[in-house]
Amino acid sequence: MNEKIEELWREVRELSLGSNRSIERLESPPTPLQFLRNFITPNKPCIISNSISHWPSLSLWSHPSYLTQSLSSTTVSLHLTPTGAADSLTPLPSSSPSSLCFASAHVQHLPFPEALRLINSSIPSQCVAYAQQQNDCFRSEYDPIRKDCDGHIGWATEAFGLEPEAVNLWIGNKHSSTWFHKDHYENLYAVVTGEKRFLLFPPTDVHRFYIRNYPAATYKYSMVFTLLGLFGLIKFSLFTGISTSVSCFQLNKSLQNSL
Repeated sequence: MNEKIEELWREVRELSLGSNRSIERLESPPTPLQFLRNFITPNKPCIISNSISHWPSLSLWSHPSYLTQSLSSTTVSLHLTPTGAADSLTPLPSSSPSSLCFASAHVQHLPFPEALRLINSSIPSQCVAYAQQQNDCFRSEYDPIRKDCDGHIGWATEAFGLEPEAVNLWIGNKHSSTWFHKDHYENLYAVVTGEKRFLLFPPTDVHRFYIRNYPAATYKYSMVFTLLGLFGLIKFSLFTGISTSVSCFQLNKSLQNSL
């Protein structure tokens, strides 16, 4: 039985990603029809180069002084963890290492210049700062620099049939990471400066995931990190032995993530 399941998995995976199991890279933006037909409908990711090369942010945001001046009077949400792993499994305090909880970051509201200083001075095992607020934060918290990026990506908007419901800005460092999760909506991820690494799992791997219940907790930051009280149980996916795709891309590239 296991051999037949593995064979079916390989066939479906090849149908979805192709025989080389690699993420397709485009050197220029597709037409709306191509994007809809080749990536949205079959639920396939891709990396697109030269799709945001006209954005002023590519040249402006590489200078920290521009951001600190433009956002000098802006308060932003900064997420703090002791390791850089936000919304992740971590050992429960005063418990055996095998006792885990799902820990969310401590959120601190700070002036942007102070938030950027903490991001740049993050030290793993002490404090890692990551500006990773959701809920359309780019068009709210970061409104003073909205003009540096297009409000939407035209060919994608036409393909999806609507403009983005939310636009978020995330600023991190090499220590910050996001735990394994699934988004229940389509994403376009644009790298303005720096580098972002994704580890992607296709839906055909779902049979290898294992659902577990974990107590939820939230970090509390003062001089040291502590975990606040438990708030109940959530479902979280674990995985072992999965064939994966690692995608690393740098500035002036966009990722379409439909997985």
